[in-house]
Amino acid sequence: MAFAELNGLRMRYEFSGLESGPVLVFSHPLGTDLTMWDGQAADFGKKFRVLRYDKRGHGGSSSPAGPYTIEQMGRDAVGLLDFLKLDKVNYCGLSIGGQTGMWLGLNAPERLNRLILSNTAAKIGNDDGWNARIDAVTEGGVKSVSKVVIDRWFTPEFQAKVTSEIEKIRNVFERSDAAGYVASCQAVKAFDFREKVGGVRVPTLVIAGTHDPATTPIDTKFVADRIAGSRFVELNASHLSNVEQREKYSAAVAEFLE
Repeated sequence: MAFAELNGLRMRYEFSGLESGPVLVFSHPLGTDLTMWDGQAADFGKKFRVLRYDKRGHGGSSSPAGPYTIEQMGRDAVGLLDFLKLDKVNYCGLSIGGQTGMWLGLNAPERLNRLILSNTAAKIGNDDGWNARIDAVTEGGVKSVSKVVIDRWFTPEFQAKVTSEIEKIRNVFERSDAAGYVASCQAVKAFDFREKVGGVRVPTLVIAGTHDPATTPIDTKFVADRIAGSRFVELNASHLSNVEQREKYSAAVAEFLE
């Protein structure tokens, strides 16, 4: 386990795979940590130097006082690249990680070779929905919304089939720092890139989940349609498509990177 000290943030990160390979960064969604990418770390380790990290307020990283912003998370990512002396990387982000990727694609394109935006949207949800989630977690902790969140992350069929994988992810979610989770919810609530996402000029792959209620294929296609030359892939999955359709997800990313 390694840590970077970034302007008051202690960020956990982990390298795996080829020491001399091109760098592929994975950025996780709200309420998870870098272990959510275990499958992809294994899939890409033979060709890439895989870098995973815990966002502020998540996993082994610290939880500075909130609210957070997506810009702040984008600057955290750039700070980590600077700390590790990495000039350009490939970046794959899911949900809030994808929103972070949009910010990077517009504001730090010189740091990116290729960009994967997965199960994300230029605007996720509405104020009422986020306020209800924030109130529930503030009053009852993250466990109070655990079932609702898991049911949005995975289809019922997948939940019934792979119970051990679901429990592993549920445990990570339920151990989340409540203050960090709420501060991150506030970041997503405030983020609206609908008028800006068309300014991304990095080669981009956009991945959607057919059954994703959080970032629907319509929301995700909106992003793809506005980024010139982007590719769009839709998988038979809900929100955490990298877990539910690991093989097809990794194949789509690999094809794009090659």
